[in-house]
Amino acid sequence: MLDLVIRGGTVVDGTGEPKRRADVGVRDGRIVAIGEITEEAAETVDATGKFVCPGFVDPHTHYDAQLFWDPLASPSNLHGVTSIVGGNCGFTLAPFIPGDADYVGRMMAKVEGMPIPALEAGVPWDWETFGEYLERFDGALGVNAGFMVGHCAIRRRVMGDRSVRDEATDDEIAQMKALLADGLGAGGIGFSTTRARTHSDGDGAPVASRVATEGELVALASVVAEHEGTSLEFASDGCLDGFDDDEVSFMIDFATAAGRPLNWNVLTVDSAAPERYRNQLEAMDRCREAGAEVIALTMPILVGMNMSLLNFCGLWLLPEWQDVLGVEVEERMERLADPEIRARLKAAAASPEAGVFSRLTGWEKYRIGDTYSEENEAVRGRLVGDVAAERGQDAFDVMIDICLADQLQTVLWPGPTDDDDESWRLRAEAWEHPSVMIGGSDAGAHLDRMCGQPYTTQWLGDCLRGRKLTTVEAAVRHLTDVPAQLFGFVERGRVAEGFHADLVVFDPETIDAGEIVTLNDLPAGEGRLYADAMGVERVYVNGVLTVLDGTATGEVPGRVLRSGVDTC
Repeated sequence: MLDLVIRGGTVVDGTGEPKRRADVGVRDGRIVAIGEITEEAAETVDATGKFVCPGFVDPHTHYDAQLFWDPLASPSNLHGVTSIVGGNCGFTLAPFIPGDADYVGRMMAKVEGMPIPALEAGVPWDWETFGEYLERFDGALGVNAGFMVGHCAIRRRVMGDRSVRDEATDDEIAQMKALLADGLGAGGIGFSTTRARTHSDGDGAPVASRVATEGELVALASVVAEHEGTSLEFASDGCLDGFDDDEVSFMIDFATAAGRPLNWNVLTVDSAAPERYRNQLEAMDRCREAGAEVIALTMPILVGMNMSLLNFCGLWLLPEWQDVLGVEVEERMERLADPEIRARLKAAAASPEAGVFSRLTGWEKYRIGDTYSEENEAVRGRLVGDVAAERGQDAFDVMIDICLADQLQTVLWPGPTDDDDESWRLRAEAWEHPSVMIGGSDAGAHLDRMCGQPYTTQWLGDCLRGRKLTTVEAAVRHLTDVPAQLFGFVERGRVAEGFHADLVVFDPETIDAGEIVTLNDLPAGEGRLYADAMGVERVYVNGVLTVLDGTATGEVPGRVLRSGVDTC
């Protein structure tokens, strides 16, 4: 007898092949039959009119901390994600120096937007090795999770406070290689690092990996070559603004030393800056021609995010803005009230040096979110451009004035500057590039500023009922088999006999993401942005029902995906 039969659905199997009507039979957590199934089952689900596809694989998350207080990985689980990859960008919670929670917490708060009170209340910090960290999740996950071993943690474990200042000695590099080998041997699925100028620790110093030489990075990549089922991941300035010849050469050397694929986050597409997009794709082509597999992640939606002049966000990364925003609030307000400083900030934001962050400069398209003064009650929910037109003022000045009236607490929702037809045409073109993969949600990070988790359902809804820039078969393949193949996940990512029963049953008429809201449900009452899933009727992880009609069942059948065991 089968444990489960999903009967009468339309199977989109993850391979890109045409969808077809078929039953799916499951026994002992595996798919054992596809087609017309007559065998009896303990449970039968009628999926008539619904689509059945593999569980989605999110290749770029930062759920490293959240899984301790939220083993279900919400809301990604509701949006059909059954496997996640954590430990990206060089930022991991292991290996760990006992007593170092303050530094690590402040760094994660700065670079990944994880609230310090939530980290203090929700993370036990009771491990040292990478293997001990992984063991905390055995038998306690609602999704499958694989974790990269992060460069910053390794470097700090070996070099302490010197890790953010000094070049490593040969002996220290040898110690780092041994730590990385230990982490990969314990099940880490690869090595991650960052060279991006935007990544600074809680003290304002470059994070540890940014101080490393290329020789150190290549030496660590050589360790990855010794472990089956592993890969590389990194962030860099080229990921933000385009790659120069030196960075292309480094990527080739880095990936070649590992003999493994290297993926980076995130390729943004804007018709106003097509040269950046072309540069990045051409860099991938050059790497592939040199025998190095380098993959760009890109999001298929415009991610919902907000901004603030009070707390760290993307605006701080515009040229010269850090100098104005990085002071105490009273002085910051004085500076923002100065017309000369405002003019300088506006000009700097529109300069070529702004790079990818120029996407934030559509001031008239910003929508005013939560406000905190009587003066601003009438503008809540309105577009800055409309308010500026009424007042006969410049949109940028109006936005700053609104924020000043709220003591800078105003929540700002940027209107995308890259929501034009040409940008969407270029995105669809990128999806078919051999060195591009869908992903980059940053789920688990930037909790009060960004909501990338719904990209799976939102994109499918757009493919089926919106812009229809690609087929549902192609979209499902991008969300399932492509990332599963990159990471070498064994028998995941497809609806195929013998594969693990990670499955999603959804309604093609309603699949989508709900409205973004703020929930104050993190440890210590901290807030995060959150969106429900629409049209996701059932999600199975290893054959166990984890989501029913948009609500989590509370089951935790997920497993830690360890290299060499769950990857190849």
